[in-house]
Amino acid sequence: MVAEAEYDVLILGAGSGGYACALRAAQLGLSVGLVEKGNLGGTCLHVGCIPTKALLHAAEVADSARESEKFGVQASLEGIDMAGVNAYKDGVVGRLFKGLTGLIKGRGITVIEGDGRLTGPHEVTVGDATHTGRHVVLATGSYSRSLPGLDIDGERVLSSEHALRLERVPASVIVLGGGVIGCEFASVWRSFGAEVTIIEALPRLVPTEDESSSKALERAFRKRGVVFRTGTPFQSVKTTDTGVAVTVEGGDVIEAELLLVAVGRGPVTDGLGYAEQGVAMERGFVTTDERCRTNVDGVYAVGDIVPGLQLAHRGFQQGIFVAEDIAGLSPTPIDELGIPRVTYSHPEVASVGLTETQAAEQFGAEQVESLTYDLGGNGKSQILATQGFVKLVRRSDGPVVGVHLVGDRVGELIGEAQLIYNWEAHVEDVAPLVHAHPTQNEALGEAHLALAGKPLHAHS
Repeated sequence: MVAEAEYDVLILGAGSGGYACALRAAQLGLSVGLVEKGNLGGTCLHVGCIPTKALLHAAEVADSARESEKFGVQASLEGIDMAGVNAYKDGVVGRLFKGLTGLIKGRGITVIEGDGRLTGPHEVTVGDATHTGRHVVLATGSYSRSLPGLDIDGERVLSSEHALRLERVPASVIVLGGGVIGCEFASVWRSFGAEVTIIEALPRLVPTEDESSSKALERAFRKRGVVFRTGTPFQSVKTTDTGVAVTVEGGDVIEAELLLVAVGRGPVTDGLGYAEQGVAMERGFVTTDERCRTNVDGVYAVGDIVPGLQLAHRGFQQGIFVAEDIAGLSPTPIDELGIPRVTYSHPEVASVGLTETQAAEQFGAEQVESLTYDLGGNGKSQILATQGFVKLVRRSDGPVVGVHLVGDRVGELIGEAQLIYNWEAHVEDVAPLVHAHPTQNEALGEAHLALAGKPLHAHS
């Protein structure tokens, strides 16, 4: 073994959590070693958030062309050129990767390429070299899960990573899993012209969202011709001459050209030495306190390997938090409920804080009030020809504890919604704020006006 330099912060994994921690730590004058076996940026940049949202934008363009006549524009959709779509997608990823690589280099961060393994509380071994850090940050991310007995072959049965590399639009596809990833791919493929069937074991699509958001997405998907079967556990799949045949509980068989397995993501922790070094684990995840500290002194963990929301911006914020904590700035712990959540389907579903059911369980149903403002009363939503709502959940005579949005582009509104939640604003605080007209953002203002007892475009 070759002993290498000691760093103030040694980070294992350069995804959203790892690289954010590296950039902030370097900015604070700490020496940083960043270990990565793949490309800087991790899952989010290369096979997650960025490429999937590029596909979703291409899908939106396809829908715009298909529906142009209702806006008085003469256009037609001649087809989907997947080579062109993939070139656009890969171009976006490439530009962002180049920018991130330049940022890392410019901050003087040492990138250590290769498979890293925790070999001591303050040691990471890569190949023949052992690197040490006064503080070690575990940020090794997640992988696409499957189900027992369900083999992902990359040909007929795909993970999301395979789906991103498809060079054709499938004629038909079964999506196993009605969560965020499943609904986003279903949305893309339907816009591209495929026949889509979603199979979800739980009673509704996007099951972690407010029930009213799930119902609104289901209505919209039904209207778009996306078939879905909720409350329907998967049993088995076999390949056929034309594709796949999926058997669900009850014995029904559904056939399609491809099966996408979108049943969630698991933590990348196996074989990395975490448990051997005494790091407390739970079902493969690394357990931490509210300050992202593991039970081993000087070892932190961030991102998808920590139980909770598996979102790039959560890992990103945790990475910044850890860098500041190490630097002695005493940052405020992150409120997990204050992290915004967005499903970028058509329509989008966005939320922050508690669902109405969670609020009723926490505070008592009699202590909770909700209001739903229909986007039908919002000028910009009418211009965009989108339907949906803004739903507010608050404690009676108390702060807003949840904001739920459904509609095209409503993910862009979640910034103000998370400020409202995180600053524990009352509806009376938000109602007087001026929202530009015509914007979808006005819908948030209108909802707060209505809940404050002075509705204008909403019925009281």
